[in-house]
Amino acid sequence: MPCCGRSYRGLFMDLQLSGRCALVTGASSGIGQGIALALAAEGVRVAISARSLEALSETASLITAAGGAEPVLIAADLTIRSDVDRLARQARAALPGLDILVSNAGGSRPMSDWNDEAVWEEAFALNFTSSRRLTHFLIDDVKASGQGRILVVTGWPTTRNVNAASPAKAALTSWARAISFEIAPYGATINCLVPGKIESRQMLQRIHPTEEARADVIAESIPLGRFGMPAEFAFIATCLVSPRASYVNGASIPIDAGMARLA
Repeated sequence: MPCCGRSYRGLFMDLQLSGRCALVTGASSGIGQGIALALAAEGVRVAISARSLEALSETASLITAAGGAEPVLIAADLTIRSDVDRLARQARAALPGLDILVSNAGGSRPMSDWNDEAVWEEAFALNFTSSRRLTHFLIDDVKASGQGRILVVTGWPTTRNVNAASPAKAALTSWARAISFEIAPYGATINCLVPGKIESRQMLQRIHPTEEARADVIAESIPLGRFGMPAEFAFIATCLVSPRASYVNGASIPIDAGMARLA
C-alpha cells in the first residue's frame, strides 16, 4: 500500500523483526490495518482481529499479496469480556512465541446525553478494559522473550465536547505508564501512540464526513495541511515494537503533524 509514493517495505534499516509474532486488534481498516501490513512486510507473523472475519478479509488479502505470511484471523467483539479472553487464548495457541501486542481497537463516542450509562460502559469496555485484559492474558509471553513489546493506540485526553472515549483513553495512558515499570526488568516495553487526524473509515465517514468538515479542521489545527495516512502511523509503530527501540519505554508519542491541541 503506497504512502507518499512509497511502499511499506524498505523504508527502515533491518528492524530485526523477522520471525516474530504479533497480535493486532482493530485490524480491518485504518491504523490497525496499516500496522498489520507494516509488521508483515518486516517478516512478522500476525494475528489480526476485528468484529467479523469478513471485515478482516481485505487486510489478509493485502498482506499475502505483498508476500507476507498468511495471517491468523480472529473475530472478536472487544466490548464483550469473554470475547477478549477468547481472543488472547486463540492468538497464543495459533502463534506460539507471540510477544508483540498492538492494542489498537477503539472508537470515538461523542455524547448528547452525558448520563447515558450504556455509552459510558461500552466506551470504557472498548477503549480501556479490552487493552488491559489482553495485556493481563499475554503479559507472561511478553516478558518471557526478553524483548517483548506492547503498543497501545490511545487518544486525546481532552475534547471540545463530552466524548466517553476520551477519559477511557486517558485511563489507558495512565495504566500503560504504570505497566512500563513492571515489565522493564524483563527487557519488555510498553508505549502509547496518540493519533491525530489519520485517514480511516471512522474518520472519513463518521467524524469528518464531508470535504468541508475536513477542510475546516485542517485549516484550524493541522500545520502540515492534510490528514495523515495509516502507513505514516504504521512506520512509527513498527519501529517501536522492534528491538531497535529497546530504550523507549513508558512514552506517549503524538503522531499528529504538530496538531494544535485543546487545553
